[in-house]
Amino acid sequence: MNQFTKSVQEAIKHWYLLLIAGIIFCATGILAFVYPGGSYLALVIFFSISFLVSGILEVIFAISNRKKIDSWGWALTLGILTTLVGVMLIANPAVSTVSLPLYVGFMILFRSFSAISIAMDMKNHGVLEWGNLMVIAVLGIIFSFMLIFNPLVGGLTLVFWTGLSFISGGVFNIYLSVKMRKLHKKWENISDETKAKYEEVQELIKNEL
Repeated sequence: MNQFTKSVQEAIKHWYLLLIAGIIFCATGILAFVYPGGSYLALVIFFSISFLVSGILEVIFAISNRKKIDSWGWALTLGILTTLVGVMLIANPAVSTVSLPLYVGFMILFRSFSAISIAMDMKNHGVLEWGNLMVIAVLGIIFSFMLIFNPLVGGLTLVFWTGLSFISGGVFNIYLSVKMRKLHKKWENISDETKAKYEEVQELIKNEL
């Protein structure tokens, strides 16, 4: 049984943590657009806090669901890496204009590849809205590439692409958390008899393969 299927069937703990993390990312991206002329140090602080808090929330989510999500280790790794980036940026607030887009770019890229994996799981499970998540993930990759392969962009250009990267990552987290919650509610409304038959078919398929 794949990660997404199992996540839907089990009672997901603290699903709202992903929602909060997504809101934080979106808020950070929006702030970058609202105050594009702000100091560079303030920009770094915004990003640092965003990564740190979001990473901690994702670590808590992964650990609390370690018995419910097959690939919880992947989610944990993502949360730890996000936290570490936040810590590194806080420890070095004077990070250069070359280093900052690389930090942000690789972090968003890693998260986007994770998003593609989740979107494919949704597709295999027959969830029609998987394409929405895939589009968001691809946009995240595009934005991260703009930061990684053109780290010398300066001024408002850096703020623009970084802001878009944060917003795309935040939208993905928000969409995924809401979708998982809705699917879980739908699963709860299915009769126990139907669930038992579904699990029996899943087991038969597994044994045949």
